[in-house]
Amino acid sequence: MASLTTKAVEKIVRSGLPGMTNDGDGLYLKLGRTGRASWIFRYKLAGKSRDMGLGRHPEVSLSVAREKAAEARKLSKSGVDPLTSRDEEIERQRLEKEAEHLAQDAARAKATTFKEVALDYIAAHRAGWSNAKHAQQWENTLATYAFKVIGDLPTHAIGIEHVLKILKPIWTVIPETASRLRNRIELVLDAAKARGLRDGENPARWRGHLDKLLPPRSKIGAVKHHAAMLWTELPAFMVTLEKVEHLSFKALRFTILTACRTSEVLEATWAEIDLAAGIWTIPASRMKAEKQHRVPLSQATLDLLAALPRFEGNNYLFPGSRKKRPLSNMAMLMALRRMKREDLTTHGFRSTFRDWASEVTHYPREVCEQALAHALESAVEAAYRRGDLFEKRRRLMDDWARYATGIIR
Repeated sequence: MASLTTKAVEKIVRSGLPGMTNDGDGLYLKLGRTGRASWIFRYKLAGKSRDMGLGRHPEVSLSVAREKAAEARKLSKSGVDPLTSRDEEIERQRLEKEAEHLAQDAARAKATTFKEVALDYIAAHRAGWSNAKHAQQWENTLATYAFKVIGDLPTHAIGIEHVLKILKPIWTVIPETASRLRNRIELVLDAAKARGLRDGENPARWRGHLDKLLPPRSKIGAVKHHAAMLWTELPAFMVTLEKVEHLSFKALRFTILTACRTSEVLEATWAEIDLAAGIWTIPASRMKAEKQHRVPLSQATLDLLAALPRFEGNNYLFPGSRKKRPLSNMAMLMALRRMKREDLTTHGFRSTFRDWASEVTHYPREVCEQALAHALESAVEAAYRRGDLFEKRRRLMDDWARYATGIIR
């Protein structure tokens, strides 16, 4: 029989006297030593007394405590331990919430867009790529052609119709770019599958998919190489180039005299240059073949270096306007445009050098290829070659500099 009232409960709590007050049918109001009040249901199961907390007062009122006690009493009378039953209910609710959160996480993951996965892929692989330009090319091709079609689509929703919408307009017009773009889309979608964001076949895969719907590159046309100057025109071009004192023009002269790649030149630092020995050592981390490359510096090249300005806090040979950064990778191309030579590319001067070496000199092929830091086509030849033909290359680059600057042998 219930004996407590709401007023009685308040009076007990105000008294602050620790103890247990019986409301009847196993329900007690417990007042602790700290003055905190709570509800307790006391019951017996298998001859053993047990206490079950029903909540604190005043969060749990007298009427609610009686309801909870009645439910627990009913369970105990049927042989079910109300404490065990409550623990099982708490665990069930926890598992339900966990399943709900997992489902929400899965839904959010499935909604991850192609652009998000692509940018994550580039960020994850950037350190393993040979230079920053490669990462920039990835971003540029995907942004130009793919993102506007599938950038905002979740990766699981991308099908072969989307890939064709991207590739068809450019497949026969710029086949090399289209082929690289296809491969990049394939890799991003493979990464999405590895992350559990999509299932099934990759719609950008060539074999068994796109090869049934697009013509192979071999049937489209020959690869268009970098525009290059005829070697016979170079000395006159160098005379014009030397008349301009702008740093980008000096960088272009340095590039021509060393026959190196654009990124290798622009990212060159004074720490890599040994002026006394006439050697420029490019670390493996900046080389396309990921192998250290020594470049013999001709007298013309050393003279050019000696005339370069140096800036405190910027160790690059060709510093840019941004603090601690080199010239932009477009700087030399813009120099060519200022000379109204839109028909040329910076990279094309490597072909000019190679044509001159083949047609004018008697230097062996391997010496010329080593000067360009090209990997040897023959694995057997590469296995037996230990040196870098440096002294032979020094004579080659001296001859090249004399020819390019008009001092013909």
